[in-house]
Amino acid sequence: MAKKVKINQPAPDFELEDFHGKSTRLSEYRGQKHVLLIFNRGFA
Repeated sequence: MAKKVKINQPAPDFELEDFHGKSTRLSEYRGQKHVLLIFNRGFA
């Protein structure tokens, strides 16, 4: 079951693949200024 994200709290760590198939974890970017996530829903 997915965890709920709380306001003003760090986001839970997760892993996604980039366009080249390389896995990247959110925790790899902790301590950097900003992380921007874009979820493309695609079009049918």
